[in-house]
Amino acid sequence: MISHVLPTYPRVDLAFERGEGAWLIATNGERYLDFTSGVAVNALGHSHPQVVEAVSEQAKKLIHISNLFRIPEGERLAERLCDMSFADTVFFTNSGAEALECAIKTARKYQSASGAPERYRIVTFEGAFHGRTLATLAAGGQKKHLDGFGPVVDGFDQVPFGDLNAVKRAIGPATAAILIEPVQGEGGVRVVPLSFLRALRALCDERGLLLVFDEVQTGIGRTGDLFAYERTGIAPDIMALAKALGGGFPLGACLATTEAAKGMTAGTHGSTFGGNPLAMAAGNAVLDVVLAPGFLDRVRQNALLFKQRLAELKDRHAAVIAEVRGEGLLIGLRTTIPNGEVVDALRAEKLLTVAAGDNVVRLLPPLIVSDAEIADAVARIDRACDKLAQTKLLKAGAAR
Repeated sequence: MISHVLPTYPRVDLAFERGEGAWLIATNGERYLDFTSGVAVNALGHSHPQVVEAVSEQAKKLIHISNLFRIPEGERLAERLCDMSFADTVFFTNSGAEALECAIKTARKYQSASGAPERYRIVTFEGAFHGRTLATLAAGGQKKHLDGFGPVVDGFDQVPFGDLNAVKRAIGPATAAILIEPVQGEGGVRVVPLSFLRALRALCDERGLLLVFDEVQTGIGRTGDLFAYERTGIAPDIMALAKALGGGFPLGACLATTEAAKGMTAGTHGSTFGGNPLAMAAGNAVLDVVLAPGFLDRVRQNALLFKQRLAELKDRHAAVIAEVRGEGLLIGLRTTIPNGEVVDALRAEKLLTVAAGDNVVRLLPPLIVSDAEIADAVARIDRACDKLAQTKLLKAGAAR
């Protein structure tokens, strides 16, 4: 069958007809344990009753209006996000890339509004991923994503991951901000040391720069806190959110302090669909669940349990698993064989995972995952590793 969908994804020949919590049911009736969660989007699993009800009820009343008018549920969601964070103001988008575009524009506009329009460059980090627009691709700086799209958007200076001296060398008279993911997701689930993030905050304060956090993948409970920055003891000036915020509905947000956003006045930015009533209903429903007493405590407990079980697997399967890394339920397995082969082997065991950089397999269970489902996933990983190790031995023997 010929597909008319642009082939920009190497899609697996597998389709699903429905989902239930941490499970997906394929069109052939087979059940898969979903530890991809739509790449960290389905934080509450599939068909969560509170999200389904909120979206269904809102769709009966009003799906879209326009940002030319007040949207009360958007005002409510913005107030809640600000109450729970460092921020004073929020701009709603449809995606993480759009949230990052807003963050980049906000940082540049701040410097312009402060009397320094020449300060527009942003320091970013090798291995980062900030989106697929031309500006966010330039911010990420990865050659494989930039090739063939013409001149790279100017204004971004990549430095090695975790190298503070390189950051200092990159800062010049034209620097406006530093942009970083607290945990590099696509880059291989690489956790940025807390000391490094604190040093960046001090450096920004010293040099008159803004600190921008990309929490598109880490935000809304993925690391065990509502936001990953909470464990650092410092706060950014601007933060991008998306993925889990809508629980599956396209929704992103750019949060900022009043000072950082002072240049973003009427007419400086916009979005036709961003913050529409249906998206706001989804976002508020997600927060209702995630902010309920005990929810994040449970995420932290499950994350600890899962990492302990994975550490045991690493010891048992050293021929396949080289390292367990990550924060909360954003977990990576660095493997000794190509990560694509591991993803395929896990899918054969009906466990869905996703590859990342640095030869890592990402494990992104929904935040509502149960102890039993974690145990089930561990058993599937165990079986896959047994088979992969046997294959590796056979290949080594054939090579001799």
